[in-house]
Amino acid sequence: MFNMWKIAFNAFRESLREPVYFLMLLAALLLIAHYPPAAIFVFSEQLKLVVDSSMATTLLFGLIVSVLCSSYTVAREMRNGTVLLLMSKPIQRWSFVLGKILGIAMAGTLFVAVCNFATFISVFIATDQFRFEMPLYFTMLGLLALGCVAGMLANYLKACSFPEIATWATAVLIPLFAVYCYLTGEHPSLSLKDLTKALILVNFAVVTMSTFAVVFATRFDIVPNLCLCTALFFAGLVSSYLFQRTTDNEVLNGLCAVLYAVFPNWQFFWLADAVAVKRHIPDDYILNAALYLVIYIILGSTWAVATFQHKELAGDSRN
Repeated sequence: MFNMWKIAFNAFRESLREPVYFLMLLAALLLIAHYPPAAIFVFSEQLKLVVDSSMATTLLFGLIVSVLCSSYTVAREMRNGTVLLLMSKPIQRWSFVLGKILGIAMAGTLFVAVCNFATFISVFIATDQFRFEMPLYFTMLGLLALGCVAGMLANYLKACSFPEIATWATAVLIPLFAVYCYLTGEHPSLSLKDLTKALILVNFAVVTMSTFAVVFATRFDIVPNLCLCTALFFAGLVSSYLFQRTTDNEVLNGLCAVLYAVFPNWQFFWLADAVAVKRHIPDDYILNAALYLVIYIILGSTWAVATFQHKELAGDSRN
């Protein structure tokens, strides 16, 4: 168990040290910050556009980051033979796989959490359909620049990893500014409590995808992994339309029921429309979604461990 947590922590740090992690985070935050001024041209739908766009950006970028981090920390180790060094020590294969899943999930959770706090800030910036809070807007951009400066100084003075320090600096500055906006800013018309629940569900979706990304990374490189995860994502988006059908053929009905259970339904984690129309999100829904998440994590972890137990690692290192 101790080895699993060490592997998880190392996978988490490796993910944060990848330049693509911070680049994706910075790109997502810049997009979220610019949605309020872009939405000012949308009559009476400014908040809805900001919430929908910010949540969609968080979900899409979070899924991509999960796939990239899993490929860098799992597939690359298997390709260059680093995993053979780990397996030569008293480390079980199941602890290696579960540690990687946990580490990638932690990295994805941090990514989504920072984007969610940025979404809160954007909601406070877009307080009125005819204007936006320019001081908050420029302060948010300044904090992003300050995070980059912190990473640059740490890299220059202490030879620290620029992406890691910049990520941690941004992960501290953005939540603190979101708390400041909540305490001093003009509250929007939508329910912040329901918005929080919807953002939590986005994190559930990213963690689910990170689990399957690690599963695919044990067998495939980055490009096939990205293709498989993309196919899984789009299949899950339309799973209700494709597989929840009733026909006269009992065999087809049974097959559709099995496919509907196998593919994760990403619509369960998307409640931006409910937030936009100010519909209350019950606490039971969050609990059921959490149970749905746990089931898929268990299934994905079991699948990954089962396939990795008999994988020929030495053959991968010679490719």
